[in-house]
Amino acid sequence: MKIEKLEKLVTEGRNPRTMNIDSVSTLEMIEMINEEDKKVAEAVGEAKESIAKAVDIIADRLSKGGRLIYTGAGTSGRLGILDASECPPTYGVSFDLIQGLIAGGHTAIFKAVEGAEDNKELGKTDLIEKNLTDKDVVCGIAASGRTPYVIGGMEYAKEVGAAVLCVTMNPESEMAKVADVPISVVVGPEVIMGSTRMKSGTAQKMVLNMLTTGTMVKLGKVYSNLMIDVQSTNEKLVARAKRITMMATDESEENVVKVLNETNFDVKLSVVMIKTGLDKGSARKLLDENKGYVQKAIDASK
Repeated sequence: MKIEKLEKLVTEGRNPRTMNIDSVSTLEMIEMINEEDKKVAEAVGEAKESIAKAVDIIADRLSKGGRLIYTGAGTSGRLGILDASECPPTYGVSFDLIQGLIAGGHTAIFKAVEGAEDNKELGKTDLIEKNLTDKDVVCGIAASGRTPYVIGGMEYAKEVGAAVLCVTMNPESEMAKVADVPISVVVGPEVIMGSTRMKSGTAQKMVLNMLTTGTMVKLGKVYSNLMIDVQSTNEKLVARAKRITMMATDESEENVVKVLNETNFDVKLSVVMIKTGLDKGSARKLLDENKGYVQKAIDASK
């Protein structure tokens, strides 16, 4: 990329507030980083309307059998994979529902694959291998907003008819021009010039948290503010399942454990059984009729 183009990117600016970071005390250094980090949440807040639009699109597509596929390079790609991999244990969804692609493939998660992010055709090829359809959503992630690998994937997604989103840290980026809903979070220059794993990475993580959390809420994976579809795959999550069920029903641990054992620790089903007094089969039918929404199922029983 030419120097004059690089200079126009907000994320490639030189931060005037950290020019002497190499000559201050350790505490002052940490204070500088912390002060810059404080600005990230406010910057994300400025993009809240775009984030909300994106959540509605994702929830609609996923409710109709689609998938959400993140695509990125380097830190951006790793954050997409992180967000995708944490949804199944938290919300009980399949590992296919939300996926992450990174330029350079599996190796690039742990070690940079030089040149992969500059390959536009690779971004397309990786999505072809995912059998992308018009039911899906593709979300490109790149601090610069101009990564060829990501743009190649986004352009192919448009051809297929998939919904296309992007998360960038530069306004009016190349990626924003391709996306149906661009999310631009302008966090300003990094503490260390160009080190976009810092403020930019933090902002990306916050936005991805909002996209998937918002989507899961809209898909009925949350009751009040409880992760009602949590998977009890280890001791911590078994304990959490008990606690969530107790909090949702105001029942004793003894009664809750009895019902959880009956449902094979299906928290959502257990809550509906306890709240409605129905047997397992009837509670399951009620949940299915209300598309998995606990509150709607409880209301319908009345």
